[in-house]
Amino acid sequence: MNPIQNPTILHGKVLVAGEAEGAALVGREPLSFWGGYDQHTGEIIDRRHPLSGAMAAGCILVVPASRGSSTTTAVLLEAICLGTAPAAILTATPDTYLTLASIVAEELYQKPLPIIALDPEDFALLETGQRLRVLADGRVEVAGALSS
Repeated sequence: MNPIQNPTILHGKVLVAGEAEGAALVGREPLSFWGGYDQHTGEIIDRRHPLSGAMAAGCILVVPASRGSSTTTAVLLEAICLGTAPAAILTATPDTYLTLASIVAEELYQKPLPIIALDPEDFALLETGQRLRVLADGRVEVAGALSS
């Protein structure tokens, strides 16, 4: 990974450690992976979600939390296995379903997905298209200045 030049640094709580870099895909509503995420393509398919039609595969997905049942864990786990998952997920609160999928992916496939919970104030600063770098210690580097 290449370091981001002159980044703004946010600090989050590590739910699953790892490193990733990519463009932010930011949603302000919780996302259900069950019925809302196509694990074969990485597309958000919940037609009532503001991110409907967006490709999350390889992005840093920024959503406040997951929505729905434990089936979210199974869909995200399958996406990790298939290589169609986001590169990392940033939330506004610790999320057990997303965290469980990443922990199981590490055990089964040696492919943990970084999951970081940001403070709601920092979460609100992120916008789709920003270049983000997630570090294993919970820091999130953001390219350029943040609007407040």
